[in-house]
Amino acid sequence: MKENKRLFGKISTGEEVYIYTLSNSKGMEVDILDFGGIVVSIRVPDKVGKIRDVVLGYDSMEEYEDNPGFFGAIVGRHANRIAGASFILGDTTYYLDKNEGNNQLHGGKYGLHKVRWEANLVNEEGEEALLLNYYSEEKANSFPGNISLKVKYILTEDNKLRIEYMGESDKDTILNLTNHSYFNLSGHDSGDVLSHELYINSKSFTPVNAELIPYGRIEGVKGTPMDFTTLKPIGKDIKSDYGQVAAVSGYDHNWVLDTKGRLDEIAADLRDENSGIGMRVYTTKPGIQIYTTNTMKEPTFGKGRVNYHSYQGICLETQYYPNAINEESFPSPILKAGDKYLHTTIFEFYSL
Repeated sequence: MKENKRLFGKISTGEEVYIYTLSNSKGMEVDILDFGGIVVSIRVPDKVGKIRDVVLGYDSMEEYEDNPGFFGAIVGRHANRIAGASFILGDTTYYLDKNEGNNQLHGGKYGLHKVRWEANLVNEEGEEALLLNYYSEEKANSFPGNISLKVKYILTEDNKLRIEYMGESDKDTILNLTNHSYFNLSGHDSGDVLSHELYINSKSFTPVNAELIPYGRIEGVKGTPMDFTTLKPIGKDIKSDYGQVAAVSGYDHNWVLDTKGRLDEIAADLRDENSGIGMRVYTTKPGIQIYTTNTMKEPTFGKGRVNYHSYQGICLETQYYPNAINEESFPSPILKAGDKYLHTTIFEFYSL
């Protein structure tokens, strides 16, 4: 396999960061950094064969080192929010980095999105893949356990980007990894995603309080703007006065997937008639956080100095539910010492 690797820039410590490109014979390409495991670009052909870059991102290493929106990154050790930035495991209370008010978001200010991973291009049964390794030491951002992490990005010949997450700890801990790409199937520079249609294989979601923390309840979506059980334009109800939507000016919620961890069941389907590009999501995780870029800081200049605005992209973050460690009724993110954390998410691109 021909290695496709080039210098992208340097972080503030002076360490060099490289960008790796995976490609297939169908014209699809994926660019990934060894800093934060960040997906910089996903280029796919549209209905007339034009190549479109369908994820938001930046041009420079300095911007990715800052990256307040977690563009494209692997986030963790615990994706999403932990109430009070604390949890009890065994007889110990762990106090974490607070980086969103009184809470922790996506593993803290210096989570996995801010570290350099060891990267190696590999051949995965004839398909191109990037294997990332990182050793997260005991007490990193105050999490327990030394933990060995692996993330493998695999680009298949049928236009699937498969992400395999692996981890093993020497002490009981919590682990909840996801990718935080912002998708726009018309192209990152095309404006908002409000006309994109979305389906979620879910009849329920976890409502949140004013700090966007679920409070242990699971509610049905039927008859509410949270209902995506059939394809619906993202913008149809995004300005609704329904409390859960109005409070965040859009969607920033976890849906309870009905897939039961099966990779042969579609978890979500995103479609854009304009480009003719669709994207199906499959995952072994029990939940998916939908975030519609409700409050993009102005100005935010992305790739090509495009000024990104609110609703410019949509995140589909496969995950354990937010704050699951503090809610006994939610699927548990606890990883026992010596056990293996194994989860897979697939983004499948197709033509409408």
